[in-house]
Amino acid sequence: MTQSFKPTTVAIGDLVAHPANVRTNSPETYASENIANLKASIAVLGLLQPLLVQKIDGKFGVLAGGRRHAALIELVADKSAKGFTNRTKIDCRLVPDDCDVTTALSLAENITQAPMNAIDEFEAFARMMEVDGQTPETIAKTFGTTVAAVKGRLRYGLIHPDIRAAARAKSITLDTMKAFADHPSQEVQREVFEALTREDNYVQAHTVRNALKSRGVQVSDDIGAFVRQDYEARGGAIAADLLDEHSVLEDSALVETILLEKLAAAAEEARAEIGFAWADAVIQYDYAAMADYGRVYPGPVEPDEKGRKRVDEITAELEKLEHEMENEELEDEAYNDLYDRVDELEAEARDLQEAYSAEDLARSGVIAAWSHGKISLHVGMVRPEDRVESAGKASGTSKDQGTADSDEITYPASLTEDLKTERAMALGAAMAMHPEATLDLTLFKLVTDGLGHSMSVTEAIKVDARQEYRSHAKIEEIDTTSLEQVAEAHDALDLSWANDAKSPADQFALFRALDAGEKAKLVAFVTSSTTRPCFARDRQRDSLMHDFEIEIMPDIRAHWTPNAALFNRFKKAWLLKILGEELGLAQEAVTLASSTKKQVVEFCDKLFAEPFATLTDAQRAAVAAWCPPMMQTAGIEVSGAEDVELPDDEAEVAQAA
Repeated sequence: MTQSFKPTTVAIGDLVAHPANVRTNSPETYASENIANLKASIAVLGLLQPLLVQKIDGKFGVLAGGRRHAALIELVADKSAKGFTNRTKIDCRLVPDDCDVTTALSLAENITQAPMNAIDEFEAFARMMEVDGQTPETIAKTFGTTVAAVKGRLRYGLIHPDIRAAARAKSITLDTMKAFADHPSQEVQREVFEALTREDNYVQAHTVRNALKSRGVQVSDDIGAFVRQDYEARGGAIAADLLDEHSVLEDSALVETILLEKLAAAAEEARAEIGFAWADAVIQYDYAAMADYGRVYPGPVEPDEKGRKRVDEITAELEKLEHEMENEELEDEAYNDLYDRVDELEAEARDLQEAYSAEDLARSGVIAAWSHGKISLHVGMVRPEDRVESAGKASGTSKDQGTADSDEITYPASLTEDLKTERAMALGAAMAMHPEATLDLTLFKLVTDGLGHSMSVTEAIKVDARQEYRSHAKIEEIDTTSLEQVAEAHDALDLSWANDAKSPADQFALFRALDAGEKAKLVAFVTSSTTRPCFARDRQRDSLMHDFEIEIMPDIRAHWTPNAALFNRFKKAWLLKILGEELGLAQEAVTLASSTKKQVVEFCDKLFAEPFATLTDAQRAAVAAWCPPMMQTAGIEVSGAEDVELPDDEAEVAQAA
């Protein structure tokens, strides 16, 4: 059926909603925030499309154009809008009273209009500026949007015509076309487009962005923002974009020169402040290339009276801060602030109690590099020709070892002791799961000790039928794998003989009746509870336990998994170092560098709890094997593990273990 609708004009005040309008039950369609653009357009350009109306009780019901009607009502109410009152007449098309397809008309108006092609929209914005002479500001006013949103559309509309044509022909995707806007120069866009299409018929957005990076540095990049002021002062060419953050510093060589100068200045400042012999700068610190360099470290010094007083003040404040950080109701921001303050205080305390030797200063220097959007200083570096072989050097402050950075991982005494406890628990679980071997060990020690040997074969276990008390700062937060394994071993024990209602003699008789396998399980379980806090045994100091641990616990990760409780006691820089250098997750480390420490801890906790499906085989293997080095058995000798100062009452144990 074809309908002819007579043109007419109707006062805004005479318009009402039509019950057959298909949007009647969707009031959110007419909300102010949803018609703001339409309102702005009508205010500037007028009503471009007539309303479809029908007479209802002396009024005119709007069948199609409900959003336009709502915008007109708001313009009447808006005192700042000129030319709109209830008496203002607007163009309409009148539906006859006897029309019986009003709902169909309303529906057709709303669903038959094809959405505008995105490229058409971008080009229309560009024509408004280039042909009509409008500014981004006037365009934004016309459509009731922000100037930034308009400039965003304009950038895409000003992409080289050949590239827009390729997007229309679907030779490239719309996202790929948009990627070319990363460089404002149409000539550069064309050159890159031609080069990529010659090499590969299928061009992707990330390929485009990577190619454009070689044609300059965006001012919004960390390096671009860092050098921009100096770059402009030296007259460097800038390809200006409608959005300033997308403008490009075109002279890459000048950008690199300025960056190196700034890095060199930072290195020199650090050199002069500490007293090193030399300073150098590189844009990117290449760990492989620096493998032949050594490193010196500050050694302990006795602070003066003023320094000692300040150290005491820092110690008191750190204790207070650590107590505050234990508050589980603490907000993330507050926790991070406290953590940063702890870092500051610990660094200050180290500076007061540590210093480089004159000999080390005379041969070492500073290397400044650009890392994670800021200057990174690598201090105490020793050039290959200046290294002193450790065999011929007796200095306690210099450690000529492989390259390291200022975020080198160290283990505080408190953490070291807790890790010993966790390892002892894992070892105990391994013993309980290897009853025959543990039985032999226990009987061997019992017999040799009972025979009165001048020296015990090992002090690593007790066989006096007393469980070893294992202290831990946060025992409730550690990984429970070993505890669960021990519990399973306990549930598997035959304890039918252990009836308190029977006499010891009767219990002993029942115990003797058990088969050898059950006795072995019982002995192993009891012995497992006697393991003392420990790290990996040194063959020279305890060959018995060294070999025994390798036999029953070749991999501690079978009994223990690193978790958030451990990672939370590491510095953020240590965690990033572990991710990037030890687990092969360099990209993840870069991404997390701008995150809070809490977010990094959460990432590590999830990673070790269930390795991500996206990991490579090598990354998965690294995650499955990682642990603090002094905890893994495998015959590893851990340098520095014995350097931890222990309480006097534990010194004898440590020497024997």
